[in-house]
Amino acid sequence: MNDPKKYLSILGVLTIVCFALALMLGATFKSPAAVLQGLLTHDFDIWQYRMPRAILAVLVGAALALSGTIIQGIIHNPLASPDILSINHGASLAAVATLMMMPGTPIWALPVAACVGAAFAYLVLMLVAGRQAGPLQMALIGVALSAFYAAMTDYLMLSRPLEVNTAMVWLTGSLWGRTWSFVEMGAPLLVLLLPLALLYSKSFDLLTLGEAKAATLGVNVSRDRFLLLGLAVLLAAVAVAIAGPIAFLGLVAPHLARKLVGGRHRVLLPAAMLTGAIILQVSDIAVRAIKPPLELPAGIFTALIGAPYFFYLLRRSL
Repeated sequence: MNDPKKYLSILGVLTIVCFALALMLGATFKSPAAVLQGLLTHDFDIWQYRMPRAILAVLVGAALALSGTIIQGIIHNPLASPDILSINHGASLAAVATLMMMPGTPIWALPVAACVGAAFAYLVLMLVAGRQAGPLQMALIGVALSAFYAAMTDYLMLSRPLEVNTAMVWLTGSLWGRTWSFVEMGAPLLVLLLPLALLYSKSFDLLTLGEAKAATLGVNVSRDRFLLLGLAVLLAAVAVAIAGPIAFLGLVAPHLARKLVGGRHRVLLPAAMLTGAIILQVSDIAVRAIKPPLELPAGIFTALIGAPYFFYLLRRSL
């Protein structure tokens, strides 16, 4: 049997290594000594460009992975993730509408708009799918709703061409251009929300046994389901407000973490967070290193990994 503590330690070390590489790699390579000197002297490239980007890669990756883990566990659906179930696209639509219809909106308004859009998208999904929908049906409904929200987003962009550049940069699912203002906006929320999920790990384990059995073991099923799903929606919304829609991260990271440490949420939740952080860090490093100084959105790299895995899960569900 896998040793969860060993794998958690390995994931923690890999997260730190990826963070260091994110500071070293970019349009130009910087040695560890140069990075350290740049941190001490507040070098612009290191301190204003690479450092906030590296911090956000960890936080956004962890948030999307944790959101996916919660959703998969609560609704017992291995195909579920914030992007597959249209939550990310609902958040994106609301954020783009805010950016384009209210130019000059302060940056703190983005997570508020994204949270409203994500909550609305989840409510619509539950109303359309109902409680009896199976994993495959719910995934397909989520894909259809995602396409609808994407079409609405495209319409907004076409109807307001003067503001389209701002939305396009954000919609690509990228950490490019993310500065300390984004860290100041998102970090306090995510630092609060991420540990909050760990407090519910015991209830989470009981909920996965089924609602009836969890209730007999003393779990307030309705309250805990509501709180955990609300937490998942908030995590996805804040992550989307910071980096745009990062495809498939919330789907792949929980599955990889589950294979490493098993299904007990006391270790699965932190393992999923570290796995998501590593995936997004590696993706961001890769898109910077392929052809500098040009960059691809990190969301393209995660889609290249996640789309085949989603098809694999679909085949298993048929």
